Amino acid sequence: MPIVKITGQGLSAIALAVALLWGCWFAERYVMDRALTERARVLHDLERMRRAPEPVSLPNPWRSGHRRSSKSA
Repeated sequence: MPIVKITGQGLSAIALAVALLWGCWFAERYVMDRALTERARVLHDLERMRRAPEPVSLPNPWRSGHRRSSKSA
């Protein structure tokens, strides 16, 4: 003879809570993996920039800052 009986609604609530907890755990793992990957990429880029700086090109003196109108005068 059972002392306490779990109803269908209670069982559904427990299943939903467990599913939410697993979802949070997987989401946390995903976010942590992305953060570690991003950190590694940033450190690699910083090391590359320190090692060999890229030369910067000079501005083109023939190109003016003003745009010409596409309409003919």
